[in-house]
Amino acid sequence: MKLLMILMLAALPLHCYADSGCKLLEDVVEKTINSDISIPEYKELLQEFTDSEAAAEAMGKFKQCFLSQSHRTLENFGLMMVILASS
Repeated sequence: MKLLMILMLAALPLHCYADSGCKLLEDVVEKTINSDISIPEYKELLQEFTDSEAAAEAMGKFKQCFLSQSHRTLENFGLMMVILASS
């Protein structure tokens, strides 16, 4: 599970560097750390990025990792992603 999280977080900045703009990365990070978005809503919002049921299930588990974190941890993660994206 941790490997999946690392791979997903590594793939998003690469997509950003592929001249697609960082708005997509910012939106996905915001949806991921937003505790008001449930797992089914998250899967629906990001279904264009999933090509199989296994990928959708992995996205749900990915979101669950963030739902179980404290509000402070989520804020720090969001700040870290802003710093990484701007460097």
